[in-house]
Amino acid sequence: MSTTDEARATWLTQEAFDRLKAELEELKDNRPVIAAEINARREEGDLRENGGYHAAKEEQGKQEGRIRQLEDLLRSARVGEAPTTATVVAPGTVITVHFDDDPDDAETFLLGSREIKSTTDLTVYSPESALGAAILDHKPGDKVSYEAPNGRTVNVTIANLEPFAG
Repeated sequence: MSTTDEARATWLTQEAFDRLKAELEELKDNRPVIAAEINARREEGDLRENGGYHAAKEEQGKQEGRIRQLEDLLRSARVGEAPTTATVVAPGTVITVHFDDDPDDAETFLLGSREIKSTTDLTVYSPESALGAAILDHKPGDKVSYEAPNGRTVNVTIANLEPFAG
């Protein structure tokens, strides 16, 4: 796996991978049910005023979007145990950062897929998030700047790294 592929990969526990794969199969298995619902509603008449038809089409769109999201996530997933050592920020590590504008303000979080949130009490940041992308491959003591979604520049210092213990 190249460095670029590694950066795009999403680390997942086996439990999270299995849960997401089961959800994907369930959504795919439900496709005929939604199609039948749409057909049944279409038979009711005028589609412009048919709330049931529009609701079924909206549900189909949501399900297809989730199917695509899960397929992409599972395609790029790195499944297994979290790293056993943590020398640089990588998916599967627990990071503590201090915000430079308030050194007493620290945040500890897991870098990984939000889909594993159900397996931990930690906040989970994606490696693609503004903070996650900025700190990726950095070491404790490194100072990093990133642009928050609100446009503000945030400066953090990486205080600690450890492997995720699950």
